Amino acid sequence: MRRLAVPLGILGSVAAAFSYVAAVDPNESGHYPTCPLLQLTGLYCPGCGGLRSAHAFAHGDLATALAANAPAVAGFIAFAVLWTLWAVRAARGRRFSAVPPTAVLWGLGGLLLAFTIVRNLPFGGWLRP
Repeated sequence: MRRLAVPLGILGSVAAAFSYVAAVDPNESGHYPTCPLLQLTGLYCPGCGGLRSAHAFAHGDLATALAANAPAVAGFIAFAVLWTLWAVRAARGRRFSAVPPTAVLWGLGGLLLAFTIVRNLPFGGWLRP
């Protein structure tokens, strides 16, 4: 059980954050601060809509979560998969490293950059939260 202390601590923290976002609806104004980039420039950052996405995801509404911020949903799922692999390896007494190759990081960065650019163009309105 000692081997699982850190993975369970991380899971507890993430579960607490998701529980809070599930309980306090980000669709109602006044609960969360607005995105500084959106407020100052009118541009949507790659994280805009992430809280609404997490709220919908926590309530099991995958379509709304994807519409609010699809990369965030991919991140939630990636966290679940990586955490499970980490917990299994920790329980077996093995080390776990989740550092992807540099090419993968550049690819993910490029996808997020493309997502950000397209969601701020006139034809990318369907990607806005």
